[in-house]
Amino acid sequence: MRQAGVLDVGCHSALLAVARRRKGGTLEPVLTRKVRLRLHMFLDADGRLSGPGIKSVQRAVAEAVATDPRLRLPEAFAFATSVIRDAPNRDEVIDRVARATGVRLQVLPGEEEARLAYVAARHWAGTVTGPMLVLDIGGGTVEIASGTADQPGALYSLPLGARRITRDWLPGGTVGSEKRLAGVRRHLRRSLKALPGLPRAAPGGHVLACSKTFAQLARLAGARSTLVRTPRQLTLSELRATVPLFMAADPARLGKLPGISRHRAEQSLAGALVAEALMESCRADSVTICHWSTREGLLLERLGVAAGAAPRPRLAD
Repeated sequence: MRQAGVLDVGCHSALLAVARRRKGGTLEPVLTRKVRLRLHMFLDADGRLSGPGIKSVQRAVAEAVATDPRLRLPEAFAFATSVIRDAPNRDEVIDRVARATGVRLQVLPGEEEARLAYVAARHWAGTVTGPMLVLDIGGGTVEIASGTADQPGALYSLPLGARRITRDWLPGGTVGSEKRLAGVRRHLRRSLKALPGLPRAAPGGHVLACSKTFAQLARLAGARSTLVRTPRQLTLSELRATVPLFMAADPARLGKLPGISRHRAEQSLAGALVAEALMESCRADSVTICHWSTREGLLLERLGVAAGAAPRPRLAD
């Protein structure tokens, strides 16, 4: 029974996921191991990762890939997301991690991350056909993909991630005034409007949101709703209703709200504003929360599960 592994190193964790292909082409998890990271605490104003931050990546990678030899796990495809990909000292980080752990992290272009998220969302949606729009909010970037087939027809990656917007516009995760809030919203909308051919939600199509940001917002909205429902959907009206709540509370208090994890609380206001701008600009009144993204897209293609699978992902220069 064939197996594949992917090691995903991001701002908040290093996560090893191993899966195998079952008969019928289904993806079955074999092992998941997560090691917590807090890389946002080790970034300077330019996004450079400090020495202690690099050491924390070395430790997390070593712990994530440390397995019982009896498991006979496959060699994992190890990749780093935007927090390392966009760091000015990226090459130093990758070299030092490789020397310390034997694992050389790869970096995928933002458009490739968007493509893989789309592949994962298509497979996750099962028999759903027709137009699909996939939105993914990361820490450094936002990925958008759309299409009508197994592979997307349009791909975009923008520097509008929740961590980046927090750093540049909302230091400390708070907004000082209504004027500042209006400025953040204006920046986000203008950035999206300037994108040539920005995909829109198609009539009768499907909009899937593949990120922890969207998932946490949906859970919070579900907890606040008077209706009994699972947080699988997030409407634009529900999202707008959460923004005043984020504005009124400091990050320490936000971390105690349903769905908002403590280590992401500081960037939760930015995440809500980015999600709002995305849904408005793409004319999506609601999104379906998809818990698969780039990592699962890699697993699907490495196992040959995804139809029309592309060759090995191209790497950033």
